[in-house]
Amino acid sequence: MNEVHIALDERSYDIHIGKALLSDHSLLTSSLKGRQVVVISNETVAPLYLEQIERALVDYEVHTILLSDGEHTKNLNTYSEIIDQMIAVPCDRRCTIIALGGGVIGDIAGFVAATYQRGIPFVQVPTTLLAQVDSSVGGKTGVNHPVGKNMIGAFHQPQKVITDLDTLSTLDDRQFSAGLAEVIKYGLINDFVFFQWIEQNLEKVMSKDADALTFIISRSCESKRDIVEQDEQEQGVRALLNLGHTFGHAIETATEYVEWLHGEAVALGMVMAADLSRRLGWIDQADCQRLNQVLVAARLPVALRQPIDPVVLRKLMQGDKKVLDGSLRLVLMKSLGEAVIVEDVDNELIMETLQGFAG
Repeated sequence: MNEVHIALDERSYDIHIGKALLSDHSLLTSSLKGRQVVVISNETVAPLYLEQIERALVDYEVHTILLSDGEHTKNLNTYSEIIDQMIAVPCDRRCTIIALGGGVIGDIAGFVAATYQRGIPFVQVPTTLLAQVDSSVGGKTGVNHPVGKNMIGAFHQPQKVITDLDTLSTLDDRQFSAGLAEVIKYGLINDFVFFQWIEQNLEKVMSKDADALTFIISRSCESKRDIVEQDEQEQGVRALLNLGHTFGHAIETATEYVEWLHGEAVALGMVMAADLSRRLGWIDQADCQRLNQVLVAARLPVALRQPIDPVVLRKLMQGDKKVLDGSLRLVLMKSLGEAVIVEDVDNELIMETLQGFAG
């Protein structure tokens, strides 16, 4: 088992990465604060892994809340329904929430934990690659608003993250590829050596080789850790983790969180960020093509499936939560492996990029 430690003073915790971790009952129970546990999962994941969680919790008072699967459930209505059920129990302040599922479950369960009775403990048990390398790490929790993704939320660190590689065996190919978008992102941000490793070993990764999976998950978590420890609440350098996200969130919002998986939208968002970086003269067409080749090999989109009005996308980007004082902040690339946060990019260049992908 690999462990990655997140050092955030009293909010510090460990990410445990390995096989058969859900069978290690003490790993889960050692982080529980009281006798009450609420397991939040969805109708896809629960039939696969809920029983293993329940075996570990046989001596606890366990309540299970199951959501429908998909990004469309990550909203205030679902949040309110969960809170209603917890109050009805009633759950006390020593209750621990276990988020069993992908990024949507982790985000909404974490937001409930952050706000129920002003904050209760929770444990992340991510079951998708995207959640294992990104959303379960770093304490971002929240729900979507019709105007924008993740507009409502809080920073709330988990007690621990339990990443069982065995859960990836039941993950469908599309979801697995969506997670790879976030893995590739880490290489583009500040780890060109990692990007090269991905290029050279993608076949092993796509075949879900255990050693390759352990490496990419551990390396991704370490990369995110190094940034989060510097900037827990995204006042500066943590914004680098949003490479591809401002474009990607606009695509997700424009299509009402139905047509695109988050990782797919991020993949195309990174292609758009690369295109804009090229227009600024920072990278060349060969760099853009190199990124495209990796994404295509990972079965990720590099173009819109159906046309979206560039003006609509630009307006949605302006509503992104990373806008400060009316200024749009974008994460672009000085080179592959060196991302930068940029403000006040020429709007004509942004529109040229959006128009180039309009379809």
